[in-house]
Amino acid sequence: MKKLIAFGGIVLLLIIAYNLFTFTVDETQKAAVLRFGEIVKVVEDPGLHFKVPFINNVVYLEDRILNYDIQPRDILTSDQKRLTIDNYAIWRVGKPQTFIEANAGNIASAQARIDDIVYSDLRDILAKHTLDQIVSAKRLEYLHQVTVLSQSKLQAFGIKLIDVRIKRADLPSEIEQAVYGRMRSERERIAAQLRAEGEEKAKQITSSADKEREIILAEANKTAETIKGEGDAQALEIYADAYNQDPEFYRFWRSLESYKTALKESTSIVLTDDSDYLHFLNTMRAVQP
Repeated sequence: MKKLIAFGGIVLLLIIAYNLFTFTVDETQKAAVLRFGEIVKVVEDPGLHFKVPFINNVVYLEDRILNYDIQPRDILTSDQKRLTIDNYAIWRVGKPQTFIEANAGNIASAQARIDDIVYSDLRDILAKHTLDQIVSAKRLEYLHQVTVLSQSKLQAFGIKLIDVRIKRADLPSEIEQAVYGRMRSERERIAAQLRAEGEEKAKQITSSADKEREIILAEANKTAETIKGEGDAQALEIYADAYNQDPEFYRFWRSLESYKTALKESTSIVLTDDSDYLHFLNTMRAVQP
């Protein structure tokens, strides 16, 4: 039992010694070894490292690229338009010693400095340009200027700024409603103008179609009358030729045609016996035996 207790005590002492004399650095971290508040060594290689217990203190720093979502704020453009800018910054810890001295190794403190400096530079640069320029493709150039300007300032705090980007650039809510109202009125005006132009065009097309219809009908009637006149002339010519060849037979044929039309069923005609109209009927009756 005593041996077991002694063995357990030895293991406990080894664990305590291990924790006192060593520290582990993860692949995603850097570590700074401080002695009485002063940095004596910066460890960037992951693995197991040694320290002096009770004298050295280890501060761990994030070695990964970080994304800080900056609080949306208002800026005033050169054409006096107010915009609410929602942007973010991509950064990482630069020089560990400078970072610890300037920010006490605190990420929140570093982000507060990023917030102030990036917003200040963003406001100054965007204030030189109009709203249309800011929302165009030129904003990438402006953001590059902000990044370069803020990099030199944040470097003094051990912060390595990689990039600055804008997520959204919105008008303030009270102005946004007014802008939407103007946009809607403008769209309605354009729609009404287009409808009026369409109706005017439809009237012109209808009027042109009606005019063409009247012209076509008039030309068709003219052609029909011409053809009809030519047909009548040819018919008269044929009648005249037939009459000249045999006047008596022509009169006979015309009388038969007249009888066929006039003497239909249930038709009564009152004429005298010597009427020329009945000449051929009387002749035919006299010929009968």
